[in-house]
Amino acid sequence: MAKLKDIDNMAEKKGSFLVTVWQFVKFIVVSLLAMIVQFVLLNTLDLIPAINALYAQPFSWWVFVYDVAAGGLGYFIVSNTANIIAQIVAFFVNKEKTFNSDTNVAVTLPVYIAFTIGLILFSAWLNPTLKNVFLGFDLGEAAAKNIATMICSSVQFFLYFPVDKLLMKPRKKNAE
Repeated sequence: MAKLKDIDNMAEKKGSFLVTVWQFVKFIVVSLLAMIVQFVLLNTLDLIPAINALYAQPFSWWVFVYDVAAGGLGYFIVSNTANIIAQIVAFFVNKEKTFNSDTNVAVTLPVYIAFTIGLILFSAWLNPTLKNVFLGFDLGEAAAKNIATMICSSVQFFLYFPVDKLLMKPRKKNAE
């Protein structure tokens, strides 16, 4: 961790542009960590028999249509649970390591949660739509759901960085 702090300090000395570039690099690494969490959960939660049984139960509410071909209620639960847990991990790691922030969690977390809910609702609509498209290409169930999740994760990645940068202000330096 000392090397990470050294790089943070070197970037800070070079100016705000380099600080932002370095934060973006760290954000990429944290996003990869969150993606690993998401894919592990996406591919293991459906191994739980109670959840697996829900794949045969169609789920339709508002703009969300998860028919049996799209994975039904089971896929809705699995994909959104995996996404939510990955975003929680990303929030805390980004706050501490990427942005070196001391902002009040009680203030920033509700804003982050509201933004996350919006993105998850968007992904909850887009994911089964894309999954059905990829199933039409005969890619198979696992490949279709993973590719659909990759696309949704990519959209989230590019939207989260600017929001996180605005929410997570860096720690204030002690006056010397």
